[in-house]
Amino acid sequence: MEFISRFFQPPAGSYYLFGPRGTGKSAWTQRYYQDALPIDLLQPDTLRRFRARPERIREVVHAQSQDRVIVIDEVQRVPELLSAVHALIEEKRGWVFVLTGSSARKLKQAGIDLMAGRAVMRTLHPFIAAELGATFNFQASLKLGMLPMVLDSENPQDVLDGYIEIYMREEIQAEGLVRNLGGFSRFLESISFSHGQILNLSNVARECEVERKTVEGYLSVLEDLLLCFRLPVFTKRARRATVRHHKFYFFDTGVYRSLRPVGPLDRGEETAGPAIEGLVAQHLRAWIAYSQNRYKLFYWRTRGGSEVDFVIYGPGLFCAIEVKHAKRIHRTDLRGLKAFRDDYQQARAFMLYRGSENLLIDGILCIPCEDFLRRLRPEERIPYY
Repeated sequence: MEFISRFFQPPAGSYYLFGPRGTGKSAWTQRYYQDALPIDLLQPDTLRRFRARPERIREVVHAQSQDRVIVIDEVQRVPELLSAVHALIEEKRGWVFVLTGSSARKLKQAGIDLMAGRAVMRTLHPFIAAELGATFNFQASLKLGMLPMVLDSENPQDVLDGYIEIYMREEIQAEGLVRNLGGFSRFLESISFSHGQILNLSNVARECEVERKTVEGYLSVLEDLLLCFRLPVFTKRARRATVRHHKFYFFDTGVYRSLRPVGPLDRGEETAGPAIEGLVAQHLRAWIAYSQNRYKLFYWRTRGGSEVDFVIYGPGLFCAIEVKHAKRIHRTDLRGLKAFRDDYQQARAFMLYRGSENLLIDGILCIPCEDFLRRLRPEERIPYY
C-alpha cells in the first residue's frame, strides 16, 4: 500500500503520541519528521542501552550539532527516560520531542504524571474512511477493520488473526502484565460478546469462572494497552433516570471480529450488528481526537429501556446517532431517537443504516452509513448536521 496521508495534525512543540500497535505511529513520524533523530526502543540493543542508563539521552541530544526533532518510539519501555526528557524540554532550546507509545501502563505504575512536563497528549487511531478515499471498502472494513498494519498486508486476515497473539507475546507476557495467560485468553473471548453492549463485569467474571476483581484487572490491562474503550452515559440535565454502566468497545472492528467466536449456531446479525456499530464508534473517536478533542462522545439509555447508540456534545454541536444493520428503516427503529429528542429538543437526530437513500422520517434524517463515514472529516461538522 502506498503511503496514505493522515488527518492527524501534530501540535507545536513536544508531545506524546499514543495509539495501539499497528495504527501507523512509526510510519507517520518517519514520513513527517524525515530529518528527525530516531530512538527506537523496540530495538533490543537500543532498549538495553537506555534501560541500563536512561540519562544517556542527555548525552545523545547534546551531541547534536543543531536543534532538531527527537522521536522516541515506545517510550513506555523505559519510563525513567521521561524525567530526563522533561528536563531537556525545560532548557528551552530548540529541541522538539515526539514520544510515541502503545501503552500507558508502565508509565502509570512508575508514578509518572504524563502531563507534568511541557509535552501535550495526542492519539493516533486506525484509518478513517475519508483518509482512504476511493480505496475505502465498507463491506471489507466490517470484517477486517481499519488498522494500517492489517490493510497494508498481503494476507490481512492472517495478520488480524495474529494481532492479539502478538500483543500477548510482546506486551502482556514479556512485561508480566498478567499471571495466567490462559485465563486472560478466556476473558478476551468472553468480553468480545460485550462489544457494543452495556458492560456487566459480574457476568463476564461468571462466564470466565474467575473473581470479578480479576476481570477488573484484565480490563485495566486492555485499556492501558489502548485495545478497548468505554463510553459513559449522557446525563446532562437528564429528565429521566438513566443507567450508570458504561458501554464497551474494542478499538477496531476487525480486532473484535477476530476475537468473537462464531459457530454453526450463531446468526450473522449477532456479529454484524456490533461490527457496524463499532465501526461508527471508532470513526467518531478518531474524528473527535483529530478535531482537537472539542467534543465528547457518550451513549444514552434510560432505566425504562430507551436507548441511543451515540451522543456527541460540545461547542456548537449536539446530536444523537443510532446505528442499524438493516437496509430498511421502520418507525419502530426510531423510538430511542424520538425519546431523546423529546428530552433534548436542541439536539439533532440521525439514523445510520445499510440502505442507499437519504430519508426523512418523523423529522429524523436516515443516512446510508457508508456515505456518513466517507464524509466524516476533522475540522468539519458532523455530515448533514
